[in-house]
Amino acid sequence: MNLSNRKTPRANWHQYNGGEYFVTICTKDRIHYFGEIADDKIHLTDIGEYLKTQIENTETHYPYAKILLSTIMPNHIHLIVSVDGNKIPYDRTNVGTRRATSVQSDRTFSWQERYNDHIIRNQLEMNRIADYIENNPLIWHRDRNNP
Repeated sequence: MNLSNRKTPRANWHQYNGGEYFVTICTKDRIHYFGEIADDKIHLTDIGEYLKTQIENTETHYPYAKILLSTIMPNHIHLIVSVDGNKIPYDRTNVGTRRATSVQSDRTFSWQERYNDHIIRNQLEMNRIADYIENNPLIWHRDRNNP
């Protein structure tokens, strides 16, 4: 695949040198690697627990990034990420998604190739997105039980 012809998902009017972002990343083929929703909450698998630990330790590995809010769903994650532009140690224009091998030896895990991010522009937007993230397990459960 020729990646040089791919359209960039980045906003050409934004410098990406700090700010708050709503990020959603899905698993490849939307496979439920992270757990299942029951009783309006996620019950994590080993991979889901590993992901939770990585989210909690983001600042240890990336001191310029703070996860303000997150939720792990069966086949995707939602994050509100705050980037401190004064702490960014390198040019991030070539940062891409990674693939990982699961903590379970008999399954291979990988992310889908693309992710969705949205620049949070104001407090009203932040509140709306935070409400969506916090209620996503309930929405997921309700939508699957009321087709």
